[in-house]
Amino acid sequence: MSEINVYKQYFSAECEYNGRSRHAAQVLLTAASEGGIIRYEVRVSFFPHDDPEDFAVSYDAESAELLYEAKGRRSRKREQAYLEEIRTAADRLAEALGGVIYWDKPLIDARYG
Repeated sequence: MSEINVYKQYFSAECEYNGRSRHAAQVLLTAASEGGIIRYEVRVSFFPHDDPEDFAVSYDAESAELLYEAKGRRSRKREQAYLEEIRTAADRLAEALGGVIYWDKPLIDARYG
């Protein structure tokens, strides 16, 4: 399966998971294709970020939501629509993990692929 990050960005966040405080979150929109099927997914991963240089993402505090899966290929128009909804979907995932993402405090600029 070929998977690419359509969007990736780190934000300040708070989450307590597996007895460990997490102070940042990675938010992703991915596109994966295999055998003529395309799928889009939003992922949120909370990680410790104990100092400004620590961007080691721990994938134990991660959740994902499938947005779309059907025959076809990547669509810039569809991706733009999902990017407009990404915060709502990511907030649902964060809440399910017991965390919160501080959208007004990005740790890096958004990366698009």
